[in-house]
Amino acid sequence: MKMNILAASIILLATHLASAEEKTYAKAKASFEDFKDLVTKVEAHRASRLIDFDTFLKMSKEPNVIILDSRSAFRFERIHLKGAKHLAFTDFTQEALKKTIPSPDTKILIYCNNNFEGNQVDVVPKMVNPQVASTAGLTLGSKSPFAAEAKPLMMALNVPTFINLYGYGYHNVYELDELLNMDDPRVTFEGTVVQKPYRIQK
Repeated sequence: MKMNILAASIILLATHLASAEEKTYAKAKASFEDFKDLVTKVEAHRASRLIDFDTFLKMSKEPNVIILDSRSAFRFERIHLKGAKHLAFTDFTQEALKKTIPSPDTKILIYCNNNFEGNQVDVVPKMVNPQVASTAGLTLGSKSPFAAEAKPLMMALNVPTFINLYGYGYHNVYELDELLNMDDPRVTFEGTVVQKPYRIQK
């Protein structure tokens, strides 16, 4: 009797395990192929929409134009270009973008931390320092982007912002392509840490 119970238990367990192996799970709503296709479509378009700061300022004064800051709300509140609207990149959805930018024809000017230097607190460039990465054990060979002798790997927020705006149907986007010092007299900042003339509150 005990042997029969044991045998039945083994059969039930084997059946359960086999059933579990056959189960499939729903795939995440993510597609690397879709992203690659979008990047291919955007690349040449973006290359024709890179502008210097004088052009950026001139465009910002035109009608139906917004400056969009897609950094975090915390950083935006502390410091941002005067007049910029905010929508964090992590909050991009069709609904959120439509609320912030109702018309897809709106001219959108974008910038990010990598357009400025001189503030290592709130405007820190997004990049991978190969020497730091190598020290952390991320060197994967001489051709690796983490090799100590490699050039810095730029991770500017402008690029995914441009690509995603295009993907959501906003094609009239221009990206600031100039590196500016924080105390450049042409630049006007707003935010909780900004004083005039520009300096960070201690």
